[in-house]
Amino acid sequence: MRKKYLILVVVILVLSLFFGVFYLSNANLRDIGRLWGIPDNNRETLSYYGSRGQEVINIQTRLKKWGYYKGDIDGIFGSQTYQAVRYFQSKNGLKVDGIAGPETLAALGLPTGQTTSQSNDKDVNLLAHIIHAEARGEPYSGQVAVGAVVLNRVRDSRFPGTIAGVVYQPGAFDAVYDGQINLQPDTAAYNAARDALNGWDPTYGCVYYWNPATATSSWIWSRQIVVTIGKHVFAR
Repeated sequence: MRKKYLILVVVILVLSLFFGVFYLSNANLRDIGRLWGIPDNNRETLSYYGSRGQEVINIQTRLKKWGYYKGDIDGIFGSQTYQAVRYFQSKNGLKVDGIAGPETLAALGLPTGQTTSQSNDKDVNLLAHIIHAEARGEPYSGQVAVGAVVLNRVRDSRFPGTIAGVVYQPGAFDAVYDGQINLQPDTAAYNAARDALNGWDPTYGCVYYWNPATATSSWIWSRQIVVTIGKHVFAR
């Protein structure tokens, strides 16, 4: 009886030691992974250093098209892809961690796998930010109009297929380049974003707008102007 008891105690001690070492090893691996931008299983991520597959190909393709990635499109999330993602994040006001999570993928105009409610909340927030940055001080209908232009671009095959993709498309909005998109939107901007998402389009389908007093591009003036609201003209 005593011998069986001693064996049981030894087994318990060995198992405790084994699981303790296993836990510490995993903790160390998690810490190393974080240093390299590799997430643990509790984080909401989609592609990161070491990932492979079609999503990585899509990320590389979009980053290369926009001038952030110079490597081969091979579907392998290696050091070049990691650095390109970080570069894209730093240029577009995103968290710079080298991980292609939901916000970064949305900014690239790629699917994120988020639920509809999550996506809707983020769409309203991002649309309000670009409206406030680009059109604060404009008539309310002019603020809705800026949101409508973003949504019209989403529906147009010439532009990225998501709100974040349109907003963060290189060169699309001065407010992204100069950082004004990070300003906190006011109530009017949030209301305008919701009205635009609910279908109000004061531009009648326009995908461009500009301020005639400051626009210097000769190309933009070649577009068909449809309506003027406040200081902006809106065109197809």
